[in-house]
Amino acid sequence: MSTRHRNRKVSATTIGIMLVVVAAITLEATSLVQYYYSKRGIREEASLRAETQLESTENKIMDIIDQTEAAVRNSVWIARWCLDYPDSLASVCARIVMDNPVVMGSTVSLVPGYDRQRPLFAPYVFVKDSSLIYHTLATPEYDYPSKEWFTKPIEKDGGYWSEPYVDTGGGEVLMTTFSIPIKDEKGVTAAVLTADISLDWLTDLVGNIRVYPNANSLMISRTGRFMVSKNRELVMQKTVGEVVEQIRDNKSFIELNRAMLAGETGNMALVFQGEKSYVYYRPVERTGWSMCIVIPEDDIFGQIRRIDLLVKLFQLLGLAMLILILRSFFKNQSKYKELDQRRERMQRELQIASNIQMSMVPTVFPERTDLDMAATLVPAKEVGGDLYDFFIRDDKLFFCIGDVSGKGIPASLVMAVTRTSFRNVAARQDRPGLIVSAMNDSLSSMNENNMFVTFFCGVLDLKNGYLRFCNAGHNPPLLLTDNIRKLKVEPNLPLGIILGMDYVEQEIPFRYDDALLLYTDGLTEAENTRHEQFGEDRLRAALHGRKEAVAHLETIKQHISVFVDGAPQSDDLTMLFIHYRGEKETVPRHLTLHNDIAQISRLPGFIRSVTAERNISPELLNNLNLALEEAVSNIILYAYPKGTDGVVEIVARADRNTLVFILSDSGKEFDPTAKEEVDISAGVAERAIGGLGIHLVRSIMDSIRYERKDGKNILILTKHI
Repeated sequence: MSTRHRNRKVSATTIGIMLVVVAAITLEATSLVQYYYSKRGIREEASLRAETQLESTENKIMDIIDQTEAAVRNSVWIARWCLDYPDSLASVCARIVMDNPVVMGSTVSLVPGYDRQRPLFAPYVFVKDSSLIYHTLATPEYDYPSKEWFTKPIEKDGGYWSEPYVDTGGGEVLMTTFSIPIKDEKGVTAAVLTADISLDWLTDLVGNIRVYPNANSLMISRTGRFMVSKNRELVMQKTVGEVVEQIRDNKSFIELNRAMLAGETGNMALVFQGEKSYVYYRPVERTGWSMCIVIPEDDIFGQIRRIDLLVKLFQLLGLAMLILILRSFFKNQSKYKELDQRRERMQRELQIASNIQMSMVPTVFPERTDLDMAATLVPAKEVGGDLYDFFIRDDKLFFCIGDVSGKGIPASLVMAVTRTSFRNVAARQDRPGLIVSAMNDSLSSMNENNMFVTFFCGVLDLKNGYLRFCNAGHNPPLLLTDNIRKLKVEPNLPLGIILGMDYVEQEIPFRYDDALLLYTDGLTEAENTRHEQFGEDRLRAALHGRKEAVAHLETIKQHISVFVDGAPQSDDLTMLFIHYRGEKETVPRHLTLHNDIAQISRLPGFIRSVTAERNISPELLNNLNLALEEAVSNIILYAYPKGTDGVVEIVARADRNTLVFILSDSGKEFDPTAKEEVDISAGVAERAIGGLGIHLVRSIMDSIRYERKDGKNILILTKHI
């Protein structure tokens, strides 16, 4: 063999070896890249699965928590009412237990000494074998005033979830209690209203979380005690801190214990007895509980490690294996890209939903000299459950504000339905009480998800400044007159709870320069980084001084921005400001007449004094005399028994466009407006006796209205000039 040929062979071998080496290196490098990205993707998937399971479990727990809290909070008003009738308190507890399957027991425990006849009084009702058992906690052995569920809500002046316990004097099972203080009409804490829930369901719910075959889950209380653990000997017997003290090299365990007790959300890696595990933890809001999932590393990466070993064994297969690895790699990348695209699409859809929702509330305000309005709505998330609306019909301002229970897309859908219902009903109805009743029936009939709406509806007559309103469980608005105070409202139930509810309507005079601020609880409950709430005192301070409606809202938002100091918004924030700038009301004129027909002669002079500053025609003046004489003579002749002395009070109010005469007497109840219209086209023989007088009054005045109030007949006659 020639040297030249041998050199060519060596060169070819070298090239072949180099190709093999390059191929091997390429295969190995590809394998390493595939392993790295697959491992990272699996870790992310494991994190997502664990966090999703924790979030899902928390949602299920919070459903029970919310139901329990709602059961207690919705019963506070009846419990407060029953404070004067302590023997009725047991029925309040029984109603809570019967109406709420999640509640196993309830008590209303009086503060020691509040009732002198009963120094200690605590009726307790609980379920046992599907039957209601009535019991008392006011025993020397139980000493309920020293229990955490009694002392903490009074100390915090609000709702409180107790540390889990076995109540040997009450429900006799492992339970936790939600308590809320009850104050009497004087603001004195009189009692504590509770609801007990068993924790057996919690053990099944948390203990059965299975993200991976060998994953383990547990839950601890706010003091670090084990509430759920596969080691039953630890449950409510030891704390995490006591167990951690027995572990060598326990720095990571100490940090995990600290984070869970602090109510943090996160994950970390731990090494115990040479085995590495990943821990994912999450708190349960408002309860002080925290739960975690522990996943052994081998559960997450065991399969990929075995696959990698097989890949290494079969790397000699060369290009075919390389293609399979690359194909798997790009497949995973495609999956992650698809997930990103789904997230982006969801964000776009949420933004569109937000734009649609914001377009449903009016942003253009009436340009009128008698009205100054402004409003703002800031959702806590992309979409929210707050709403406001207004429109003007027949010189009346129809307006409303509402807050849907819950957040997110479900609340936004209910918000849209509520706003549409308001528009539809108010378009044909002038009375806010009837508007709210009709809306409640509509929402209650289709409320399968037990959502409700706190709602305030008002109708402001822009001609005479009279305000009618109806409140359905919403925050009372602030009334700005010579001072700032809450508008007194009836405690009607929110919309969507009970079908067929009768809602109480109220009314007040709304005078020149009066203003009304309507808002949702996202305003007063806005929190700063120290979890302090903005509150009503700061709101009143922000409203100090007279400004334009827009300026008022901007000032309030500036005060809130400074107060929260960058803390994230936790609830929707909505405000509606209404400033009435109608005609200044003149000083009312009074006239008192006795039930003597001769007193009628005093009416013309009184009417002339009322209309002296008004440019009215002699014909209108005569007509007003006729209408007043007819109405007053009717009262003088028929209101009081013969031989008795009675009076007729007449109050007249006049502005640029309207004359109002208010006639009142203390005689027998009689509604002249109930008289049927007289058929003046009929002959004298065919026409019924009476009715011509009220017919004359109706034909002259633009409005005639009767009401019986405080034992008096009140007849209101209105004439537009």
